[in-house]
Amino acid sequence: MIKGLDLYIDAMSAPFPILDKAKQASLPVHVLREKSVAAWLKQQPALARNWLDSNGFKPQAGMVSLIPGKDGAFVSAVCVVADMPDIWSIAALPAQLPAATYHLEGKFSEEELTQMTLGWALSCYRFTRYKKSAAKTAMLVAPKGCNLAHVRSMARSIFWARDLINTPANDMHPAALADEAVAWATAHKGKVQVIKGEALLKANYPLIYTVGKAADVPPHLVDIRFARKGAPKVTLVGKGVCFDSGGLDIKSSSNMKMMKKDMGGAAAVLALASAIVDAQLPISLRVLLPIVENAVSGNAMRPLDIVASRKGLTVEIGNTDAEGRLILCDALAEADDETPDLLIDCATLTGAARVALGTDIPAFFTNDEKLALDLSVYSAAQKDPLWRLPLWKGYRKQIDSSAADLSNDPDSSYGGAITAALYLQEFVSKTTSWLHIDMMAWNLSHRPGRPQGGEAMAVRALFALLKDRYGTNKR
Repeated sequence: MIKGLDLYIDAMSAPFPILDKAKQASLPVHVLREKSVAAWLKQQPALARNWLDSNGFKPQAGMVSLIPGKDGAFVSAVCVVADMPDIWSIAALPAQLPAATYHLEGKFSEEELTQMTLGWALSCYRFTRYKKSAAKTAMLVAPKGCNLAHVRSMARSIFWARDLINTPANDMHPAALADEAVAWATAHKGKVQVIKGEALLKANYPLIYTVGKAADVPPHLVDIRFARKGAPKVTLVGKGVCFDSGGLDIKSSSNMKMMKKDMGGAAAVLALASAIVDAQLPISLRVLLPIVENAVSGNAMRPLDIVASRKGLTVEIGNTDAEGRLILCDALAEADDETPDLLIDCATLTGAARVALGTDIPAFFTNDEKLALDLSVYSAAQKDPLWRLPLWKGYRKQIDSSAADLSNDPDSSYGGAITAALYLQEFVSKTTSWLHIDMMAWNLSHRPGRPQGGEAMAVRALFALLKDRYGTNKR
């Protein structure tokens, strides 16, 4: 077991691939919209045109070529992007270019430059805690007009979340994840309360305790506040199951293999909170992280056990592998008591959401129609995909129990993401703007800017929404 992981400190202090000012000469990368390639080529010397032509260069997005000088040495590069570039337009470049320092040349708006620079930064992420790499990455001088503060904050927050998810459960156990959250909050002068072990019962968080009591490392609830008097209240809740064996309803080996990522909701919430605090958004922020390991032992919860929740509703444990909604409902009940202006929970909650939408697109549910429309807009604009599924009341009866107020496991296998969201909604009775996001938190394969492994899904879209809704740049 590694003591003192300090992943947050590492993410904040590691060399950053975007430079404020070049410490040495930088090489130009000509970034061209598809429609401007022809005009640019006419202005280039014959040597460059002939080189590009002989190497099959075409005026289509994704084309990249190095350009040699008269002595044959590489002197510049050219990259073609769509006429409306986005965050991923140049994200492949760090892997395609030789390790050196570069600067961009081309005419783009501040938002386009900021997004492309962020994509470059995200593509430079490496998880090296257990396997060091000597490979060097291409560095970029921040383009003039780029919002470097946002790029640095967002990229480092996402790097932190990726590190949290990628760290194996023997090191990222409940105490370690709690320590990471506390270290971040303390560094930013947040008010922190941690409740763990049997103290959770005394504080009336019975379901968090029940799910986590079988593990050697006790369950935790981390409660972080950044209060601003008179500011809108935004509360974030993140599912922190550091490893999910399934409990007594144990998972198969293939389904259990990646369950270190089952705290991906907590990691995403921490990344979002980090970006919010860095940007000093004028909101009163609260972060609630129920953190457990769902393990097997003599005192593990059993199928058909009945436990009273924080809200007072009794819950029959229909399946010990539906543990995420159990820890979330206690945290949501606590959050709901304060009736925040906006309540968001993030969780790697159901396989049903992955069956419906695949692994790249988190499902979201909300009781607020305007919020649903707004989030869809920001999701598209940020290229951070989310898709709404309904809180269909017709399925509500599926979470009834004959012996308790609710069951955590409907008899029907259909609509599992919806019935899970309906279960959570039972614990959000006062808050009129609630958002539940059911995510994979993992990239199954590599794409530019999105390496295989842990991923902070929905963070960029949520930050953009919060910034415009509550920040200084209100629409």
